[in-house]
Amino acid sequence: MADQWFMLGIIYGLCFLSVSAELERLEQPSKGDGSLSFLVVGDWGRRGAFNQSQVAFQVHSTSLPSLYGAKHMQMGKIGEKLDIDFVVSTGDNFYDNGLSSEHDPAFEESFANIYTARSLQKQWYTVLGNHDYRGDAEAQLSPLLRKIDSRWLCFRSFIVNADELAELIFVDTTPFVKTYFLDPDDHTYDWRGIAPREAYVTNLLKDVESALRESSAKWKIVVGHHAIRSVGHHGDTEELVSHLLPVLKANNVDFYMNGHDHCLEHITDTDSPIQFLTSGAGSKAWRGDVKQLNREGLSFFYDGQGFMTVELTRSDAEIVFYDVYGKILYRWNARKHFLHSSI
Repeated sequence: MADQWFMLGIIYGLCFLSVSAELERLEQPSKGDGSLSFLVVGDWGRRGAFNQSQVAFQVHSTSLPSLYGAKHMQMGKIGEKLDIDFVVSTGDNFYDNGLSSEHDPAFEESFANIYTARSLQKQWYTVLGNHDYRGDAEAQLSPLLRKIDSRWLCFRSFIVNADELAELIFVDTTPFVKTYFLDPDDHTYDWRGIAPREAYVTNLLKDVESALRESSAKWKIVVGHHAIRSVGHHGDTEELVSHLLPVLKANNVDFYMNGHDHCLEHITDTDSPIQFLTSGAGSKAWRGDVKQLNREGLSFFYDGQGFMTVELTRSDAEIVFYDVYGKILYRWNARKHFLHSSI
């Protein structure tokens, strides 16, 4: 399996290196000028429904029905404008219950046939969400999916290194949440490769801490499905607040990016430089419930569909949230050692 992944990595222009017993490292080149830009979208896989297609399609595609007319500046158009290097998916890739197998047509119906814009034909770095674990979770990790669509790359947890400009550590957050094990309601979760949970989470935290400690990247970014901080429907994830957040604080992480709540959101940590960025609005949204508790540090919240862009240089970062029509909802800029925001 390792040899097969290595050969696929060569084919797709990626270099797989060992970081620890658990985490794979992928090398992502930055642009010639040393900058990096990417899109972040989550909670999307609904075969185009709930505005998933509107979020995805580019404005000038001549193959779109009139519903997706000139006013719809979505991911494809923004991706072209920024000349993005890759796309980050924050999980819940296929609703409602993940993929049934690696041959499930939902992979093409919700991914390959939806994100067709030319600018989106870049590598997609993907984590699993709780809905993905309700199906065949290992199917999304299968190299067979990369044969169907070479953009797709999903591991449980892994690292993307972009020329030491940025390091993105993708963390499998679903096993952290006790409720999925103790009170799963009527859902069945695929815990193959996870049990025993305590050992899995402990080892993962050690791997994340080691990777962050050894990182020399200018920008340290951690990506997971579940929010650490959120005022959306699900709110804070207490297990991540207790166990993952201290690791991020101790290792000077700049951004934690997630989905899970179907909204767009920016919260600044009150006692560290960490910025909590939620981009889980790739399809179904508009829940209409906002937590009134623990709103400290909240800078922006939007309860509708959309996505996020990230642009990085060695000294500056710009985060922008867009709605389903491509309208800029919120823009935030950061400079190393100096942070400010603007709308």
